[in-house]
Amino acid sequence: MYGFTIVENLQKIDQDIKRHELKYHQKRVMVSKEFTFDAAHHLHCYEGKCKNLHGHTYRVVFGISGLTDEIGIVMDFGDIKEIWKEQIEIHLDHRYLNDTLPNMNTTAENMVVWIYEKMEKALNGHPQECRVEFVKLYETPTSYAEARREWMNNE
Repeated sequence: MYGFTIVENLQKIDQDIKRHELKYHQKRVMVSKEFTFDAAHHLHCYEGKCKNLHGHTYRVVFGISGLTDEIGIVMDFGDIKEIWKEQIEIHLDHRYLNDTLPNMNTTAENMVVWIYEKMEKALNGHPQECRVEFVKLYETPTSYAEARREWMNNE
């Protein structure tokens, strides 16, 4: 029933499927994209290893929701990548975070809110009513901080 088949006739727009059929629903959907960056930092007023200058390979995960457009897309993954590269990563990758971020202790908890705010600002006015639902910032493979829309807007 679900065996291997070879497609013999590639579906053609306006012949096999009509343009009005491309959008399947009117629901809000979340898309997610993740990135990594390497950076150095140290923490102030902290007694532990992290008070010394050190680095991490961070991983950041975005959850962005929106309404699908006329062809069924919330936001192109390439557009998320472009925002990341041009507006956020330039402040983070291979940087000394204590210099490139606003005055703050460069904890994962502070950084994830800054990243959330940068992405939220970049999405302002998006035609599909896109908004940030969450950002997770992994400082190590097993340790992360998270910012969620309901926390950012209601507290």
